[in-house]
Amino acid sequence: MRPYIEEKKDGYIIREFSHLSSPLEFVWHRDKEDRIVEAMHDTDWQFQLDNEVPQRLSKNKLFIPKETFHRLIKGTGDLVVKIWQKE
Repeated sequence: MRPYIEEKKDGYIIREFSHLSSPLEFVWHRDKEDRIVEAMHDTDWQFQLDNEVPQRLSKNKLFIPKETFHRLIKGTGDLVVKIWQKE
C-alpha cells in the first residue's frame, strides 16, 4: 500500500500525502521517468536526493531525474503536490 492517494489529470498528477502516515512509509526509491514536482501549498515537508542535504518542498518546481534515489521527509499537516512525468 502506498502512503498517498492520487488523481490523474490531463498531463499531470495530483498526489496527497496524509499527516497520519508513518514516517517509515517514506523510503528511498527511484522512478522510471523524469519528474517535475511542485508543492501546492506552503509546507514543512522535505525532499532529499541521494547524496544531497534535504530541502524544504516549495511552490517552486523541483526536477527529479529518472533512476535517481530520492525520498520525502514527513512534516506536519497533509502534503499535496503536482507531478509532471516526462517519459
